[in-house]
Amino acid sequence: MRPTTLAYLIAFGVASFTLVLPSTAFAFADCAAPPAPNVDWSRCFHEESSFPKADLTSARLADTRMQRANLEEANLSGANAQGAKFVAANLKKALLVNANLREADFTRANLDGTDLSRANLRRTRFFRASLRGANLSGAKLDQTDLLNADISGATWTDGARICAEGSIGRCK
Repeated sequence: MRPTTLAYLIAFGVASFTLVLPSTAFAFADCAAPPAPNVDWSRCFHEESSFPKADLTSARLADTRMQRANLEEANLSGANAQGAKFVAANLKKALLVNANLREADFTRANLDGTDLSRANLRRTRFFRASLRGANLSGAKLDQTDLLNADISGATWTDGARICAEGSIGRCK
């Protein structure tokens, strides 16, 4: 093979490669951005951070680490937090209406009084979490782990039933 032919093939291959890549291939989350609607904190580490009453509507939080974070009364409605880690986080009275929380981990988290209505909670883990008085109406709970979770006083997914005191792991 002649050198010019090889150079042509390399140049053509690189050109083809760059044309195939989507324009967002190199987009990165701005982990230092302040809390705001539509913020992109995907794959960021905000462990032990404090964002009480923050407006994070429609935020991109996929695979974000928020262990022991304070999000009390924060608004995360419409947020995409698929695969996020909220282990031992405080989300008391937070709004998570219509949020994508699929495969998120809320182990030992405080979600008392939290509104999770219409949220996608498929394969989400709530092991030993407190969801006392939470609103789960319309939420999708397929394969959700509620083992040892306290759901006393929670509004169940049908929107009509209130879980009895002592409802641990299942609504009584």
